[in-house]
Amino acid sequence: MNHKSSGTATVLALAVAVALSACSTSGTATSAATTPQAVATAKGEGKTLTLWVMDGDYSEPSLQAINDAFTQQTGAKVDVQVQAWDGITTKVTTALATSNPPDVLDLGNTQVASFAASGGLKDLTPYAADLQQGQTWLAGLVDPATVDDKLYAVPGFAGARAVIYNKTMWAKAGVDRAPTTFNELTDDLTKVKAANPDADFSPLYLPGQNWIAGMQFVWDAGGDIATQDGSKWIAGFGSDKAQAGLADFKAFQNQFSAAASRTVDTSNPDQVQIFADGKASAIITTGGFIGRIQKANPQLTDADLGTFPLPGKSGKAQPVMLGGSDWGIAAHGANADLALQWTKIAAGPDIQSKWVVGHEGFIPNSIEGIKAATASISDLDKAFFDAALNSRATPANPNWTQLEANKDINNLFVAVASGSQSTQEAASTFDSTANKTLNAGQ
Repeated sequence: MNHKSSGTATVLALAVAVALSACSTSGTATSAATTPQAVATAKGEGKTLTLWVMDGDYSEPSLQAINDAFTQQTGAKVDVQVQAWDGITTKVTTALATSNPPDVLDLGNTQVASFAASGGLKDLTPYAADLQQGQTWLAGLVDPATVDDKLYAVPGFAGARAVIYNKTMWAKAGVDRAPTTFNELTDDLTKVKAANPDADFSPLYLPGQNWIAGMQFVWDAGGDIATQDGSKWIAGFGSDKAQAGLADFKAFQNQFSAAASRTVDTSNPDQVQIFADGKASAIITTGGFIGRIQKANPQLTDADLGTFPLPGKSGKAQPVMLGGSDWGIAAHGANADLALQWTKIAAGPDIQSKWVVGHEGFIPNSIEGIKAATASISDLDKAFFDAALNSRATPANPNWTQLEANKDINNLFVAVASGSQSTQEAASTFDSTANKTLNAGQ
């Protein structure tokens, strides 16, 4: 998921670094079969690194700070080329297949597997430990960049989802603080519902097609979309744990979101407008939506709003899917050594703290970066940073995008929320399609 699609769907847009030998979230990024290497210090006087960055991701001052540090270290210059989102997947695929591709590319975190499968991205596995620089990368950024136990991109920044709620409305219902447990959450929402009995009111508006929020319930119960066993992918919604998560989602959605929401998505009708109009007291979304809410209803000030990570039945905050961006390096680029140096600087703690967090207001790429930022971010932003500490990702499979594009996973959650199929029937329908799609071409 890229920054734009999820910041319109994140601060659009995706916690632990992957042990590449096992594809787990153990906090390292090395493989037993790979000899770790340090990123070499190359001299680049007279050379120019070509950088593709997506429109709206990094501002000019942030890029300049990275480029200045890079030029000071190497003597090379940077040609920054800002790319539009429309048609970017085809443009990147085409560029990576040429003999003169851009050296470094700003990629949506869930796009990496597709580009890696085509052979267009450099395998960064040997350099993973050095690129991490002692940081523990967020799982929602590094997992989708890890394909067949190999690292193909370096986390850049993230956007996470949390609950935005109307504190004033909750206070009138007798709730004066944000919930920290699932039982507190349901008790609070029950009070808000009792104080606002209209049939079209949602204590927490959760559209049935919002599978990204729905997956939080599945992950919280220990289920997953799919897992990899050797070269084979196995869809997982039929498992007992995923079934429990789907049942939790259905019960919550049906109790606290209006009946009309069971088959719709977040944009039609627009959940921002529903919240701004007082037809919902809470929504699950990214931090970038606070400004959109206040634009839709200027009377809602920061004092009226609150945020918190969605508590799970597990006793922890529910795992969230991150939107965000990773840095990929072209496999056939002419300046691989320089590209590695530039990427190491961009992913480093100094740039992450001063520019990714301090200037852009994005969530940094590591657990340590989030903890370091806690003292400097606002109370409203803190919930999104905290939520990112427990993140998951879609399968690191090049065919995953087909399941999103065809809305197979949307339809799964709609079937569950609406009751048109049982959780088992809906899971069977999705799993059958996913097994064929994810294993196609093998």
